[in-house]
Amino acid sequence: MELKLEKNYLNFPVKNEAPKRRTKLMIDDKTVREFEIELAEDEPDFWVFLDVRMFSGRNATLAVDELDKKSKAFALICQDDTIKGSENLYQEKYRPQFHFSSRRGWNNDPNGLVYYKGEYHLFYQHNPYGWKWGNMHWGHAVSRNLVHWEELPIALYPYQFGDWCFSGSAVVDTNNTAGFKTGGEDALVAVYTSTGRGEAIAYSNDCGRTFTDYEGNPVVKHRGRDPKVIWYEPGNHWVMAVYDELDDSRGIAFYTSADLKHWERESRIDGYYECPEIFELPVDGNMNNKKWVVYAADGSYAIGSFDGKTFAAESGKHRFNYGNCFYASQTFNNIPPQGLRPLNPKRREDGRRIQIAWGRIGHPDMPFNQMMNFPVELTLRNTAEGIRMFAEPVEEIKQLHDKQHAWEDTTLKEGENLLEGIAGELFDIHAEFGFENATELGFVIRGTPVTYNAQKQQLTCKESQAPLKPRNGQSPIPVAEVAKLLGKGDGKIRLRILVDRTSIEIFGNDGGIYMPIGVIPPDENKSLAVFSKGGGVKINALKVYELRSAWK
Repeated sequence: MELKLEKNYLNFPVKNEAPKRRTKLMIDDKTVREFEIELAEDEPDFWVFLDVRMFSGRNATLAVDELDKKSKAFALICQDDTIKGSENLYQEKYRPQFHFSSRRGWNNDPNGLVYYKGEYHLFYQHNPYGWKWGNMHWGHAVSRNLVHWEELPIALYPYQFGDWCFSGSAVVDTNNTAGFKTGGEDALVAVYTSTGRGEAIAYSNDCGRTFTDYEGNPVVKHRGRDPKVIWYEPGNHWVMAVYDELDDSRGIAFYTSADLKHWERESRIDGYYECPEIFELPVDGNMNNKKWVVYAADGSYAIGSFDGKTFAAESGKHRFNYGNCFYASQTFNNIPPQGLRPLNPKRREDGRRIQIAWGRIGHPDMPFNQMMNFPVELTLRNTAEGIRMFAEPVEEIKQLHDKQHAWEDTTLKEGENLLEGIAGELFDIHAEFGFENATELGFVIRGTPVTYNAQKQQLTCKESQAPLKPRNGQSPIPVAEVAKLLGKGDGKIRLRILVDRTSIEIFGNDGGIYMPIGVIPPDENKSLAVFSKGGGVKINALKVYELRSAWK
């Protein structure tokens, strides 16, 4: 198929489960884009697009393997300045309304989370051409507030077909250690796995809008993937934590570099699989008492020390998430010590450790698939069990708060529902319960129960369960003492719940328990309920905020 590229996009019709066709876009007999796609021969399930603006005005050839020239698919492929079928973009039936999801195609791991000059950059594993995993590119979106996202053109294209762009990270090379800087902007450097070459780097001198592949790639070659790079200030060098396979052992290898190009292997720890992460946090906000945290894709973490070359665990691994839609999380590099706007008046600095995870929930009959979990702030706090990591939603969610419903110092009797009459799809729920004689309490969110069993000290949603001890002040109450508290109003638990169209993210006792749940609720059920069983429950405070869509 010969054509002159005169519009912004080439639109392709997709039919799920159709044969995969290997497709090439060639200019001057050179393949510039190559991918697999399930092309529709008639009415498509949805449309995907190929951004061809960089080739504007050029003559091109589009070739599709094993597709007859008389195929109806060729007649359906078209050029346009808009994405075909995007009339209701972000308003689709199962489109998350305050969790990021790509306009079209599949997403999985967040990659390259980095902050630069007022923008939070979210790169991510992306198949632009289909509902399923495949054709791995780096998608790209930016936000100024972690709530409203703008999807930008693809950041990293595969080096060649079969040499995919797997997960990695990004840094701001403030000191120009790699020598990539050519203008007034610091270079953003993406460090990623090129599946056909090894660990690779690419650099941008225009705030991440375009990237140039480093001609010396790969910079590290080993059995593994998913490099996370940070700047280690005490040693004045870069550190790469990368998933590493050695014989039958899975782990994290640590490399160091002065210039992002030349790396030296320093050490290795066993027992971790995919998407490693490493960072330092103060304990209870004490900047004179900091600990390092290491984890991999499942989020289970160890706490210890790190000298820039070797990590020494002091405790862990500890379980981090108790949900069904969390994987491959990453935290932002380069968060500034001073925020761009006032945050909590008690917080003099920003300096937050902000995490985003892949929200593993399929979105049926949609032109997109999967999402990102809502950003959370990570902290280390002393507990009765030792130092543990807590996760709470970033406070920017307040920008979506709309109508508020509030109660305090009231008793909820069995069979009552204070939330009767409140209906919707998007909520931010804050609750603190004191104990009277209820054996169970919780919420029913669009038909999905979120239940706390007071006797078992267990939080449950769908098939997910987590231990959650009642607290007296800031201290957990011993199991043996719980029965004595029932009926006396002593002890309390706190729940924070974010509700979107396809997810319920639960935070117990100020983030000591993190339970992100993917769920497709019944279309007709938009109800909310708060309940108690076995008796009454004291509601110390209950606030329900209806939320606006981030896409409107």
